[in-house]
Amino acid sequence: MPPTSRPLRKLGFLTIGLFDEADPRPGHESTLEIIELGERLGFDSAWVRHRHLQHGISSPVAVLAAASQRTSRIELGTAVIPLGWENPLRLAEDLATVDVLSGGRLNPGVSVGPPMHYDRVKEALYAETADAEDFGYERARRLLDFVRGKPATDFSGVEGFEVFDDRVQPHSPGLGSRMWYGGGSLRSARWAGEHGMNFLTSSVVKAEGPDDGTDGGPDFAEIQLSHIRAFRAHHPDGDDARVSQGLVVIPTDSATPAQRAKYEEYAAKRTPRTTAPQGPARLLFAPDLVGTSADIAERLHAHAAFREVDEVAFALPFTFGHEDYVQILTDLATRLGPALGRRSPAA
Repeated sequence: MPPTSRPLRKLGFLTIGLFDEADPRPGHESTLEIIELGERLGFDSAWVRHRHLQHGISSPVAVLAAASQRTSRIELGTAVIPLGWENPLRLAEDLATVDVLSGGRLNPGVSVGPPMHYDRVKEALYAETADAEDFGYERARRLLDFVRGKPATDFSGVEGFEVFDDRVQPHSPGLGSRMWYGGGSLRSARWAGEHGMNFLTSSVVKAEGPDDGTDGGPDFAEIQLSHIRAFRAHHPDGDDARVSQGLVVIPTDSATPAQRAKYEEYAAKRTPRTTAPQGPARLLFAPDLVGTSADIAERLHAHAAFREVDEVAFALPFTFGHEDYVQILTDLATRLGPALGRRSPAA
């Protein structure tokens, strides 16, 4: 391991939780089984994506409530809840409830911005207030305040036989320090740091400004590194502020020949989007990492942003089968984790 790399301290994974519209239960059950497997394999964290009006997890907090009752150690996270779909006070209640049920293992990740396809969904989501909704950072700040126990009302006390509190109930004291912001821009990195959050990075960043690359074009790792450093520069904990990296990583050590071919084809189809920024937002995607654990470890140790983190939540590909996820998770835990310097957690 190069001396500039931080030893890997926390190994996590991220899944989207796909299901069949005609029979959604098996897909949700598969997601829960994968989280249970992650705990048995010694992963430190399991994260779920959030998908609205798609055949993926639309209610990650509910899914993680179920997972909390089928696991005892593994941390449970969302990556991420888009707050444009949420009422911050109600979400704070749900998050605190699941954190209490899990014994303090919830790691909520959130982001801001208008809901996807907002013009087509706003009448269903905010029929009376669609044009007045604020989808900026203020929405995240409100959620943080409620989770951290700041008053939600100026009323408290007894009314008849009912007792009212001025802050969200239940209150879970440690949850405020386990709030994550999922960001891919310098502005988001700075905001998350200034507000004492943890920072989730992924396989997507914004290629911003004239100095975001070299003559060969923008460099994903260097852009992501600049976000990590900006976050820590603005965070009260400085270099100790928590950052997790979420690249798509597919080890093939124990894969069958058919699986290897499928994985390589999957990555090849997605490679063209990694060569240049995409769309008006200039989104730059990281290449998927497919290969043996030794090969992937070498590539990660050469990744400028990876060298500055000690936590990861490697993303499972969206369209693979349950047996593929079992193989990938097993290799991540037993082959790649040790190759990255991670020690197995105590039993």
